Amino acid sequence: MLTVIPGFFVMLSLILAIGAQNVFVLRQGIRREHIGLVIAICAGSDAVLVAAGVAGLGRLVEAVPGLVEVARLAGAVFLLGYAALAARRAVVGGGELGSSDGGADLTPAGGAVAVRTRTATVAATAVALTWLNPHVYLDTVFLLGSVATSHGEDRWWFALGAAAGSVAWFTSLGLGARRLSGVLRTARSWQVLDGAIAVVMVLIAVSLLRG
Repeated sequence: MLTVIPGFFVMLSLILAIGAQNVFVLRQGIRREHIGLVIAICAGSDAVLVAAGVAGLGRLVEAVPGLVEVARLAGAVFLLGYAALAARRAVVGGGELGSSDGGADLTPAGGAVAVRTRTATVAATAVALTWLNPHVYLDTVFLLGSVATSHGEDRWWFALGAAAGSVAWFTSLGLGARRLSGVLRTARSWQVLDGAIAVVMVLIAVSLLRG
């Protein structure tokens, strides 16, 4: 436990800051849409990356710095695209609860297809916001990997604590956000939220492009 607890709080200290991933989890939580899937992808990805860092992947990424550079540029492009979609929702509406079908066919067959498509879109977005973020590699693979290694034979217990910290954070953020759904009852309030999301995404993308 003396090794698990530090891992838990070090991870929390790294992921508490507002970022693209946290904003996405927050929005899905407010919409009460596929939040379990989003939490599983975000927390699961962190666990995999921390394990990779403890196993020594950080040395490989350090030897091929172009990998982080590619992630940086791809992440910036993706965030700008996501910001454009959020800005569109802020202008024309469509982000509020109950409007995610986008006018899809409501027959049983059409509805099933629409649900599968929306689920795939949400999952792909969660994956992209996680794996195309170069900071996630610096935080989990390099930093957490290095700190875990300093614990010697107990490094995997540290990694376990870090993974638990990620699960606790994303679960609290996603499920806690449901309480805000009552506040965002009008289309106008959702337009304001999407406008704020667009601004955050653009700022993060610009910071990535500037290195």
